[in-house]
Amino acid sequence: MTRVLVVDDEPQILRALRINLRVRDYEVHVAATGAEALEVAGRYPPDLVILDLGLPDLDGVEVIQGLRGWTKAPIIVLSGRADSTDKVEALDAGADDYITKPFGVEELLARMRAVVRRIGSAEDMPRIRLGDLVVNLAAKRVIRQAPVPAGGAATAAGDDIRLTPTEWHLLEVMLRNPGKLLSRNQLLTEVWGPGYADATGNLRLYMAQLRRKLEPDPARPRWLITEPGMGYRYQPSPDEHSG
Repeated sequence: MTRVLVVDDEPQILRALRINLRVRDYEVHVAATGAEALEVAGRYPPDLVILDLGLPDLDGVEVIQGLRGWTKAPIIVLSGRADSTDKVEALDAGADDYITKPFGVEELLARMRAVVRRIGSAEDMPRIRLGDLVVNLAAKRVIRQAPVPAGGAATAAGDDIRLTPTEWHLLEVMLRNPGKLLSRNQLLTEVWGPGYADATGNLRLYMAQLRRKLEPDPARPRWLITEPGMGYRYQPSPDEHSG
C-alpha cells in the first residue's frame, strides 16, 4: 500500500484528500504545519508527499529541503500562488510536480500515478549510455565519461551536465521508451499535464535544449529523433544501456 503524506493548513483540503485517497487504498497521514510534516515523515516515511507551500510556520520550500535531506519520495506541490517564480523555486528545491489551487482530485490522482511511475522506472533503469555520456536516472545526473567530440558542448570529461526539472522529465519519458514513437500529444500530456496538449512550442523548445546539451551534433541528432508530423523517438545504439 502506497503511503502518502498530505501537508496543508486548510482543514477542508486535508479532510477531502484523506477521504479520497483512503477510498483508493492509499495509506494517508496528514500534517497542518511544516514542523509537523517533518516529524510525521520521520515516524512514517512516505512513498509520496502532497505539500502546500503556504504553511503557517515554515515555507513549503524549507519543508522540501528538509525532506530531500534524507528521502527521494516524490513531492507534489499544491499552492494558490500562481507566480512562476514560486513554481521554479519549489522544483529547484526538489519537488517533482506542481498543481495550482483550485485543483481537481482526478488531476491530482493522475499526477500522483505519473510521479510514482517515473520514480519506479528510474530505479528499474538507473544508467543509460549516450555515447560519451552516462545518464543516471536514479541520481538525476548526466556525466561526461570521455573527451568532448569535435563540435560538441564544451564540457570536460567527468563533469556533470545540468538539466532543468522539465528537461529531466522529458528525457526520462523518452529513455523509458527506447525505440518507441511518442506522439507530441503523449509527451505534452505526460510532461506538462492534461491542459498542455496543444503547447507544441514548449515541446520543440525543450527538445532543442536537450539536443544542445546531449547530442554531439544537435543539428543531426543521433538519439533524440524527430518523426516529422508524428512526434519523437529515443533511438538507442545496441551498446548504450548499462547497469
